Amino acid sequence: MVEPTPNWKLQFLSDNASPICPEAWDAMAAANREAAETFTRPYGEDPFTTAAARRIEELFETDCDVFFVFNGSAANCLALASISRSYHGILCHPSSHTELDEANGPEFFTGGAKLISVDGPDGKIDPSNIRPLLERGEGIHSAKINGLSIAQPTEVGTVYTPAELARITSVRSAFPEGGIKFHMDGARFANALVASEGRTPKEITWQAGIDVLSLGGTKNGGPATEALVFFDKSLAREFDWRRKQGGQLASKMRYLSAPWLGVLADGAWLKHARHANRCAASLGSQLEKIPGVRMAFAVETNAVFADLPAGVAEELAVRGWQFYRTQSVCRFMCGWNTSVEGLQALVEDIRTVCAQLGPP
Repeated sequence: MVEPTPNWKLQFLSDNASPICPEAWDAMAAANREAAETFTRPYGEDPFTTAAARRIEELFETDCDVFFVFNGSAANCLALASISRSYHGILCHPSSHTELDEANGPEFFTGGAKLISVDGPDGKIDPSNIRPLLERGEGIHSAKINGLSIAQPTEVGTVYTPAELARITSVRSAFPEGGIKFHMDGARFANALVASEGRTPKEITWQAGIDVLSLGGTKNGGPATEALVFFDKSLAREFDWRRKQGGQLASKMRYLSAPWLGVLADGAWLKHARHANRCAASLGSQLEKIPGVRMAFAVETNAVFADLPAGVAEELAVRGWQFYRTQSVCRFMCGWNTSVEGLQALVEDIRTVCAQLGPP
């Protein structure tokens, strides 16, 4: 076997470690060539941005408003700010990116809305835990819960079915006076979609009750570009100003929007997500056969969470592998260009280290 290079040993740290995929790169280059010859209007008034927004509308088969931003944090935080004000409460899973990894961004952009954890197994919100939270507090003396954020897939790589989503969003009719709106953090939406057994994008978003989606592009081969998709167009009212104020209005917007034309053409985004998911499935199936290794969560998308025997993670780090870990549970993330050679090298190192350290 060819000895893996240091770059191979970085690839499982995050799907953000992957380069831009060829389809996105070519589309950006095409936008640049045309602009070099003819010039184009800035701030999203160019034909590439218009075409990309229209393509996303077609993808979800509905009339919606689409805005492009630089990153997922901005997409999530500005979406929640479109739903909630400073005196509101927003429900989210305790392991969600919204709760743990936005540096209080939702609170900042909403002016102080309170994030309230609603737990459930496997990284998913348990609908039965929502009602007690909506009934909590002392009326006007407590935060008024008016928003709920769902990650699809979850932070541990699991996927909500349309039925599970519908059970969560059904609280809107159960508590109509609350005016609850539903946000989906879809940083890895493509991975969730290909894992959803032939479901269409609309079936796991607006048809299931989602009002606004943070549609991820960066983690699926795009450059610094995410799309905010407002299925409830009333939430997009004056979002142009909110995006500008939040520092997310690109002057050369075509370089954020044109890559979407590339990755959405001919199903490239699904092809890349499918590759990442297959690599993760292969990695998970091989790891769980190694004595002492246990899967912490089911491998449903492109994330593998493996509970490794004591000392194994430390030795892997010594050997140059980079990955995220929480105590003994290690996360290995696959991307659109994860290599089979790198995957096998990782498996072999884990197998070797486990054997060297002996039985757990």
